[in-house]
Amino acid sequence: MNNVQEESLRDQKKNRRRLQILEIARGIIATKGLRSLKVRDVAEAAGCSVGSVYNEFGDFDGVILTVNRETVQALTARLRGVPAEDPVRQLYGLAETYLEFFAEHANLLRSLFEHRMEDDRPYPDDILQMVMDAFALMHPPLVRLLPDADDVKIALLSRTLFSAVHGIISLGLEERMVAVPPQMLRQQVEQFIDAHLVGLGIVPPR
Repeated sequence: MNNVQEESLRDQKKNRRRLQILEIARGIIATKGLRSLKVRDVAEAAGCSVGSVYNEFGDFDGVILTVNRETVQALTARLRGVPAEDPVRQLYGLAETYLEFFAEHANLLRSLFEHRMEDDRPYPDDILQMVMDAFALMHPPLVRLLPDADDVKIALLSRTLFSAVHGIISLGLEERMVAVPPQMLRQQVEQFIDAHLVGLGIVPPR
């Protein structure tokens, strides 16, 4: 075996280990929540040392951030799939899709908002931008519904609307506070959007 083949095999092994570490970390977060994620548990499950985890991701924050990136990417892809023909129905569709994604991946999505970097380091700009891009998907339908509003107002409205929907869903699915049944939670989200649209002078669909 020549040097190129040996290097290729090492790279393949490294990639497999990296994917395995991510799969294990993702599984623990998804089933038990971010607070249950421990580097020693991940290393033990992956059959490697703690040092190997750090070598692959820089530090344990790197593992969590990679999982969080994948989560927000999956969320954004789902939201982008909402039909955009009718701007009012698009707003309802974005909220309903967010609810469905949250219900399916509650702990993974909570990890995105709960994670704090070690030593008070700033959160990576790329993930913050990805979250803002997800919020911004409310922007186009609001532009169509409020053509006379300026960009600053639309940006604030889209962020406020998305943040409010997130809060309703997050608290509604919080088991420690007695989770709201999905159908009832869907109705609460729809009623909130109804009231929000009325406040903007927009007639909700019947």
